[in-house]
Amino acid sequence: MKIAISGKGGVGKTTIMAFMAEQLKRDGKEVLIIDADPSPHMAQTIGFDDSGSITPIADMKELLIERSGKTEGSPFYNINPKVDDLLSRFMVEENGLKLMVLGAIETGDSGCACAESTVLKRMLTKLLLSPSQVALLDMEAGVEHLGRGTIAGVDHLLTVVIPSKSSIRTAMKIKRLAADVGIDSVYFVGNRVVDDEDKEFLSEGLGVRPIAFFPDNPVIGKAERKGLPVIEQLDAVKEHVKELLAALK
Repeated sequence: MKIAISGKGGVGKTTIMAFMAEQLKRDGKEVLIIDADPSPHMAQTIGFDDSGSITPIADMKELLIERSGKTEGSPFYNINPKVDDLLSRFMVEENGLKLMVLGAIETGDSGCACAESTVLKRMLTKLLLSPSQVALLDMEAGVEHLGRGTIAGVDHLLTVVIPSKSSIRTAMKIKRLAADVGIDSVYFVGNRVVDDEDKEFLSEGLGVRPIAFFPDNPVIGKAERKGLPVIEQLDAVKEHVKELLAALK
């Protein structure tokens, strides 16, 4: 199963995905996390030692251009690049979790990185998973990744929403764009919820009740601010994580 998570910046999508990864690991699943956020910090969130030494694939410009088959001055590139070896070469593993960091994909003169994005999109769609394996994709904030199509091939898209009108607007836009690229299984997840009023606010604004609500937990916030592995706080939200995973099954 491949699950992507998205949402407006700062809503806590990386934290929720880290909790999902840890719970799935405890449930006996083999978990691969793909950090596709331009400002990756999943490694720190899940407690990888020396997280700063992990080089994002996107920083390896020459490798990506080589795989895309694009030559200088040419507008053409290979739409079916070879990526099999990249899946194993750039995974790191620690504490029973596997991690791959994609990083930011940009081209300074045009804002489009067609060749590089094609390599990454191909890499994601090449992932063939057994029932005991789960791939979790932590996407960049906002909606840009849907326009580039790098999210293609996922089974579920989770959109994290906090009780604010701007967060709801972003979530609704993500849902519309997901439909445009053929992702039908889109779910909302409420975060930083204080009370029933917050739950109702989200449900009314989204037009549907989120499949899970995560509380506004100060312990988790303090762990994030101190740069500590957030997954150490799983027990504080375990019932909510299980509720979320059960809804996807």
